[in-house]
Amino acid sequence: MPINQISIFIENRPGRLYAITKALSDNNIDIRALSLADTTNFGILRLIVNDPERAETVLREKGFTVSISKVLAVQVDDEPGGLHSIMGKLHEQSIGVEYAYAFITRKADSAFVVLRVEDNEKTAQYLKSCDVKIVEADEIFEL
Repeated sequence: MPINQISIFIENRPGRLYAITKALSDNNIDIRALSLADTTNFGILRLIVNDPERAETVLREKGFTVSISKVLAVQVDDEPGGLHSIMGKLHEQSIGVEYAYAFITRKADSAFVVLRVEDNEKTAQYLKSCDVKIVEADEIFEL
């Protein structure tokens, strides 16, 4: 159920994001979703890509600090209150969200949210019991 997300430590200086996207592009690695959180001197770029292990290798070879972590992707009704419905279910169970980011696709009438939670398996099972669609890794690039 959890999917692999790559996180890249990125210095806040011109050309760093370009270097990452070039390395991925040159290696035919497709980005489905991304989040970039920054501070004054650095940022963390989080990506959902079609081949996270290969992306990790390619970026490490380019000198980037990279890690892979497990996250959940959930399908959300693309309408007002859609995300609130999911957050309400998590709140009912006291499940905290460390961070989240979303993406949409042309092939579905839904939005999708990537969630970082403490216990992916427990959260996924709970959300499934509430009829929330958990998006599997192999589904991400079919959307």
